[in-house]
Amino acid sequence: MPDDRRPHPRLLFSRGSWTETSRISDILRKETVGGMLLIAGAVAALVWANSPWAPAYQALADTHVGADVFGLHLDLTLATWAADGLLAIFFFVVGLELKREFVAGDLRDPARAALPIAAAVGGMVVPALIFVAFTVTAGDGALRGWAIPTATDIAFAVAILAVISTHLPAALRTFLLTLAVVDDLLAITVIAVFYTEDIDAVALGLAVIPLALFALCVQRRIRSWWLLLPLAAATWALVHESGVHATVAGVLLGFTVPVLRSQAAGGPEAGPGLAEHFEHRIRPISAGVAVPVFAFFAAGVTVGGLDGLISALTDPIALGIVAGLVVGKTVGITATTWVLSKCTRAALDDALRWIDVVGMAMLAGIGFTVSLLIGELAYGSHSVRDDHVKIGVLTGSLLAAVLASILLRLRNRHYRIVCEQESLDVDRDGVPDVYQRPS
Repeated sequence: MPDDRRPHPRLLFSRGSWTETSRISDILRKETVGGMLLIAGAVAALVWANSPWAPAYQALADTHVGADVFGLHLDLTLATWAADGLLAIFFFVVGLELKREFVAGDLRDPARAALPIAAAVGGMVVPALIFVAFTVTAGDGALRGWAIPTATDIAFAVAILAVISTHLPAALRTFLLTLAVVDDLLAITVIAVFYTEDIDAVALGLAVIPLALFALCVQRRIRSWWLLLPLAAATWALVHESGVHATVAGVLLGFTVPVLRSQAAGGPEAGPGLAEHFEHRIRPISAGVAVPVFAFFAAGVTVGGLDGLISALTDPIALGIVAGLVVGKTVGITATTWVLSKCTRAALDDALRWIDVVGMAMLAGIGFTVSLLIGELAYGSHSVRDDHVKIGVLTGSLLAAVLASILLRLRNRHYRIVCEQESLDVDRDGVPDVYQRPS
């Protein structure tokens, strides 16, 4: 008899392991709190900067703290400390998460990793092209901000997910988180390559010494903060002195931390390692302090009333940012995912619809933290264009959040029912039965 059995097509957004799903859910819960604090910080800055006490806000941001030590220029304003110092903590967590995803997570499988990586690239290229189309005739260095609409703010996006109470499948939520982490890594690479002008090769070379010592310590499973913290601080200070943006130091330090896996269980069943230990310790500081404080100092732009808002939004730079975030992210991520499905002959998981992918792509259009950072690097802090960048980022992010919320809320009722059905744990072993069925 002929064998009618055919291989099952590879599925996009297929359900991963329960261990990885639980870990991602835990991360998203922590990021939700951080996202709420981020929004609160941004709103507080906007209100203060547009109040009669606006000069006090600017004076606070421009307050110098620190001193030049051993030839290192560390006499910085509070705003600069937030952008260069606190965001290094954020990118340290990004480095930890990215490494853990690809070493011990479900995305250690190249076939599963290809989707968020490709989507992140598409979600950066299309917004950049849209920004260039809006600003190509603006002249006077307007094109320098091409990377502004390419970043996704995971904390902000997850906070919106929490507000709309969506029950989207875990695979989609994992996709959003992983896409945002890869997006952040690509963004910091762009900052290092395209927004670094003068490099002090000596300082950059010296930064390798504390970085190597930090790597040696963590490879030997040393967790002593009194040893690791000074080495991390020295690496950051020397990278900052070199002219490369100091947040790059955070990613490099995160990459050095080993991801240990249990000998008795591999893959997603791996036991906790040093990377996970650091992530549990540092993520609350990143989400609860570093990012909200940066948002407070970065989002304070004086709008100047309705006339000022209209004037800012007629600037090709602001228009390019809004269009890049709202249209570029949606088209870039969705189109890349669709093309990947056609090229690999992979089918969308039966539980999902393409409209769900569009909704998550819209949500990825919430650019805030890294977008504001790139805006400052591109046009200079306190410049007119930097103010227009802030208005463009805030407007584009708000519009993307509203559109994504409307779409995902329409799908929420359906997925709430599905989620309740799949969460039934018939044999009471702590793992939903849907994760124990043969694939």
